[in-house]
Amino acid sequence: MDDVSRDVGIGVDTLVRWRSEAMSRPGRDRVWTAAARFDAVLTTAAMDEASKSAWCRAHGTYAQQLATWQLNATQALAEPGEARASPLQTKQDRRRIKELERELLRKDRALAETAALLVLSKNSLSGLPSTFWTETSGERTVALSGQ
Repeated sequence: MDDVSRDVGIGVDTLVRWRSEAMSRPGRDRVWTAAARFDAVLTTAAMDEASKSAWCRAHGTYAQQLATWQLNATQALAEPGEARASPLQTKQDRRRIKELERELLRKDRALAETAALLVLSKNSLSGLPSTFWTETSGERTVALSGQ
């Protein structure tokens, strides 16, 4: 330490303080990648609580973080069927399905009406008496001319 102090021109006490500060926080400034978190979970999975706590102190993390990482890994590996939708989401999905079914029924009816109109217009052009539409209370009815 004395040699380093002379080389850089900083006091020995300052270097010792900086070193102890750096050594006291190995994991606080460390960013744990997903692979490192998974490796930590695998490494500590078979350890008892005392060993796990010692490992956490040595690597600058907390046992609660390990538990959170283990839960996240378990959820990430879950089957899609295991990840159930919330009741609120299910209710919203059912409401949306009903809305879409109503819209589909409305469009089917409109298509059937259009097809009927097309058939009637072709029939009227093929020598049948000409037809015209009358509306009564919002419904269309066919009235043949001359009747």
